Amino acid sequence: MHPESADRRRLFAEEARAEKPDLATLCLLVGAEGEPELGEKGLDAAQAELDRLAGLLPYGLSGTRAWAAALGELLGARCGFHGAPADYERLESSLLPAVLRRRRGLPILLSVVWIEVARRAGARVYGVALPGHFVVGFGDPETADEQILADPFAAGRILGREETDRLLTDRTGPGAGRAPGLPPAASPAAPLDIVQRVLNNIRAWAAARPERTEVALWAVELSLLLPAHPARLRYDRAQLLVQRGEFLRGAAEMEEYARVVAAVEPATAEAIQRRARAARTRLN
Repeated sequence: MHPESADRRRLFAEEARAEKPDLATLCLLVGAEGEPELGEKGLDAAQAELDRLAGLLPYGLSGTRAWAAALGELLGARCGFHGAPADYERLESSLLPAVLRRRRGLPILLSVVWIEVARRAGARVYGVALPGHFVVGFGDPETADEQILADPFAAGRILGREETDRLLTDRTGPGAGRAPGLPPAASPAAPLDIVQRVLNNIRAWAAARPERTEVALWAVELSLLLPAHPARLRYDRAQLLVQRGEFLRGAAEMEEYARVVAAVEPATAEAIQRRARAARTRLN
């Protein structure tokens, strides 16, 4: 691993374990894995762009609808941040520095731009994971009268209560995830959950492109640096190493994972051990 990459990953791990992880910093460090040529200057420039955009918002905004409208006017109408179906086919759509340059991206990355710009300006803002989509919430998520949801992928279109209710009901069923008198369960997504979802999107992009195993590998390795992650990721990393021809490292990691799961899933552990032995035979 290049020393600069090792430094970035150390910073990523430290930020992920901070008391209040910084969403922009984590997403920018993810972006630096996909665009290593950015360097420290490129990351600083991306932070400066978020600051600059925040400075363009009007002073004295008050109320959730005013904040949502102002962000939509600035980022959607004036600056042209939005998304399109073709953006799902581009790795750049999941890399925050590239999204800031191109002003195009996946819903979750466009939402990160909105969250970070609005937060810098003093708004009460958060990400909201809807079924198959990601949007931005303003105000109090526990009070229907104060919560506004906006869709950055659609240049900041405000979602009506009925539309939000329908989107949530599609997943949960009528009345699920709510209590009497409360709005649908459009609860804030934690920064680390957002970062994990970004990395999952990158892994899904790479999985559809077998020639891009290097992208899948760094996405898995960053996921493993998060404080909470599925143990299965260790096996996924081992498989990627084998696919990339690093048979010895991949086999060793498979064997280690097999030892971890042997107590609870002995049959699975034995199957993984067989795959590890098969990987070692490919060294010959």
